[in-house]
Amino acid sequence: MNLQFYLEKLQNSEEYKKFIKENQDAFFCSGFFSIDETGKEKNQQHLDFFIPSVNKMFSFQLGENINLTPIENFGKDFIPTPIQDVTFDFDKIKKMVLEEMEKNKIKNTIQKILLSLQNKDKKNFLIGTVFVSGLGLLKIKLDLEKNEIIEFEKKSFFDMLKIIKK
Repeated sequence: MNLQFYLEKLQNSEEYKKFIKENQDAFFCSGFFSIDETGKEKNQQHLDFFIPSVNKMFSFQLGENINLTPIENFGKDFIPTPIQDVTFDFDKIKKMVLEEMEKNKIKNTIQKILLSLQNKDKKNFLIGTVFVSGLGLLKIKLDLEKNEIIEFEKKSFFDMLKIIKK
């Protein structure tokens, strides 16, 4: 699957058509994707739109049905920027993560991938958390323009417990 598939699915829905008709200045500003590699949970996709005229953000949750939900607290002074001309394939992202794991001699298996699509300084990024076997976490940041991982860090669940204890 790729981002374009989900955008087309959304754009062909009655919910989206009604939303855009009522909010002509709305623009695509972020996305959230949950990919479960264990098969225990359903994958999730959320595509978020900002309406500058009313300073509100809404999220479309894609599934069997498409649900529109207001995002109440996205930051008091935060003004999102539009995401345009971006496409990526989730299988290629997973392959990039696996290659980076191999480079870093990480033998764990991927269990779940959480990705947030964001635009900052007119550049599109995927910021992610990858849950791996052995209670491990990988923090990643992908530059979608360069199509490369620019940040990669392995953490342990126990590292987070140490921080909370302090």
